[in-house]
Amino acid sequence: MEAVLEQIEEWFRNMLIEGIMEHLTNTFDSMNTEVGEIANVVGQTPATFMPSVYNLIKNLSENLIMPVAGIILTFIACYELIQLVISTNNLANFETWIFFKWILKTFVAVTLITNTFTITMAVFDVAKWVIDQSGGIIAASTAIDASALAGMQSTLEGLETGELFSIFLQSFVVQFLIQIAAIFIFIVVNGRMVEIYLTISLAPIPFATFGNQEQSQIGQNYFRSLWALGFQGFLIMVCVGIYAVMIQSVAFTTDIMGSLWKVLGFTVLLGFTLLKTGSIAKSIVHAH
Repeated sequence: MEAVLEQIEEWFRNMLIEGIMEHLTNTFDSMNTEVGEIANVVGQTPATFMPSVYNLIKNLSENLIMPVAGIILTFIACYELIQLVISTNNLANFETWIFFKWILKTFVAVTLITNTFTITMAVFDVAKWVIDQSGGIIAASTAIDASALAGMQSTLEGLETGELFSIFLQSFVVQFLIQIAAIFIFIVVNGRMVEIYLTISLAPIPFATFGNQEQSQIGQNYFRSLWALGFQGFLIMVCVGIYAVMIQSVAFTTDIMGSLWKVLGFTVLLGFTLLKTGSIAKSIVHAH
């Protein structure tokens, strides 16, 4: 009878170990895949991330927003001419050179608005170069490899049945929470690209305000916002680098559940820091 009970217990232990290892494998696969995708997403420009979406945004902007921006630019150019004419003592000291000044300013404004997408894409090309270079410096890996999993299995095989059952339940909960955190990270990282598409869709309007000193604050703030969105990708890469160092400090083969909960905490922390990168980037370049 004791032999039968021992066989049943051994079968239950093996089932628990297999279940725990499946939870661990799913947990780390989900985490490694999502974190690994971060560098691929932030390292792309709007034109390469989803070319079909980019072409749609560009067509909408050029065909619908550009005429509105042209009207705004015409109003600003007329207003600027009036201001230049009456600024010299209400026409008492009138000079013809102000017309050349107005023509030059209008020419620059028209050049900016007709090259809106070239300028905006240049911002993201520079940001992409910085992100690519940072990827070579931030070389730490966040992956949990097969050797770490093998070490965990060896540790599990030396535990009692009650401890295995407790770890089985906890690993199931951690697996579920890690998957939720991975979804949150996916939303934050890909949401940045959607925000970029929405921002560049209205680019001609703020670019049309550069022709007037008073209204140019709109264009300047918009331009700072573009740089903030671009360099938000760099801050995201820094977050991933910090996360990689934290993950490498976890000893998975000694206290498995303590390590798992620590990994969960680091992953949740990564999600919240990624969420803050947008506001940090905007505060640095003083964009509203």
